[in-house]
Amino acid sequence: MNTDAHKAADLIERIARLMQAEEQKGPLNPAQWEALRYFAKANRFSRTPAALAEYLGSTRGTVSQTVIALEKKGCIKRTPSERDKRSVEIAVTPQGEQQLANDPRQKLASCIEATGQGVSLEDALSQVLNEAILRNNAKSFGICASCRFFLRTDKPEKSDVSHRCGLLNVPLSDKDAEKICVEHEK
Repeated sequence: MNTDAHKAADLIERIARLMQAEEQKGPLNPAQWEALRYFAKANRFSRTPAALAEYLGSTRGTVSQTVIALEKKGCIKRTPSERDKRSVEIAVTPQGEQQLANDPRQKLASCIEATGQGVSLEDALSQVLNEAILRNNAKSFGICASCRFFLRTDKPEKSDVSHRCGLLNVPLSDKDAEKICVEHEK
């Protein structure tokens, strides 16, 4: 079974391993990098340990250890949730933002740009990811603006709120609309 699909899977796995090796050289391990990237891209409803565990397909215990490590390194800050007092919300700190500015993933992005195939590669990998999500019965964690619950509204003057989440019935800013969400549905 040495099909093109298997060859492509081998290439993706090899690239991932090279990426993890690069991440090991820095101040964060691969799991910590993934968590920090997630929290930086997630909207305010999705910056929780439970959402991160679901996003990574990991256990809550493993994610808990990663969150504790990131907090000790000053990259994130946990605060009690205003919506649900039993859970916490996570914010990336300025130190975390500084780490992200030196993200080893930048090298991988540069390699992709060098091939000149960035857009077509992104489309192809997005299709593969969507198929894997369907087959694994996983959540999509898509961009808020692409969700079926996203409601575009007229932007009131002197307000940064220009949209609404139809599921949670909350206002969303343009910035919110660009973030990934645990509640995303196509």
